[in-house]
Amino acid sequence: MPGKHLYEYAVIRLVPRVEREEFLNVGIILFSKGAKYLSCKYHIDTKKLKAFSCELEAEEIEDNLKAFEKICLGAKQGGLVAQWETSDRFRWLTAQRSSSLQTSRPHNGFSNDLDATLERLFEELVL
Repeated sequence: MPGKHLYEYAVIRLVPRVEREEFLNVGIILFSKGAKYLSCKYHIDTKKLKAFSCELEAEEIEDNLKAFEKICLGAKQGGLVAQWETSDRFRWLTAQRSSSLQTSRPHNGFSNDLDATLERLFEELVL
């Protein structure tokens, strides 16, 4: 029997050089419309980042990931987008981009515990 909450998630990818189309998984965004849940978790592996020998600095990347977090939380510091409905924020965060931070296409599943699901996906796909 499926879990209580239908959810969607996307992997946040760091693309150090867009033209090469190589990426590192650095985070997860998890969304459940029914539960009005939107959260993200991220981690920058600096050793892997150095292997790409890119010009991006970990601090700059983290600043951009913090913006994802503020939008997920609906924080005022997240700007106008952070004040949109939860589903609209998720769609905006997962829209296709050609920047150094991109997301996978959304995937879905069922969960009884969305926080635990976010943690599991983070461990499986990012760490």
